[in-house]
Amino acid sequence: MLTLFAAGGWVMYPLLLCSIIAIAIATERFWFLRPTRVAPKHLVAQVWNWIRKEELTKERLKELRMSSPLGELLAAGYAVHHRGREAVKQNMAETGRRIVIEMERFLSTLGSIAMAAPLLGLLGTVLGMIRMFNSASQTGLGNAEALAAGIGEALITTAAGLLIAIPTTFLYRWLQRRIDELVCLMEAEATKMVEALFPIDMNDGKAGA
Repeated sequence: MLTLFAAGGWVMYPLLLCSIIAIAIATERFWFLRPTRVAPKHLVAQVWNWIRKEELTKERLKELRMSSPLGELLAAGYAVHHRGREAVKQNMAETGRRIVIEMERFLSTLGSIAMAAPLLGLLGTVLGMIRMFNSASQTGLGNAEALAAGIGEALITTAAGLLIAIPTTFLYRWLQRRIDELVCLMEAEATKMVEALFPIDMNDGKAGA
């Protein structure tokens, strides 16, 4: 393995760095984007229970905001509930945009690695081929085995770049999908909170009929 790494030349070092960064980002995002951490089950019911019992104090509201992204979203809505339904929805929407940005942190870097790794591998191959042909121009092309070995070494970086890019691309797409699912879940839970705070009175519609 070390022999192959050394044969790839200096391009293998940025490729190694790319792989380390990709693994670090994927591990951190897997941990951060756990559904139980982002949108805990029954949180809306618990918050509504506090509201009904008038137990949602400033201290508890602060704890709710710090507990999870969904908790931050619900706390943002409740903080302005006295201003009406539209104010709650607007404040939740603004907070939701900030939460999504936080959830997508480092994903652009992961996507960039998926795109850059094959290009770095190709660069290493091109540089290797240039070195090989420069050497062949001085010593001749009579040694077919040496020529084949040189080509094989030059292709090492391309293989390494693809080995990094392929799983990184899958990870990037999977994390994007996870974020989309969590955003949909939080939107549904936020809607429940709004409907609980401002229930629609069906009798109003009947009275106007």
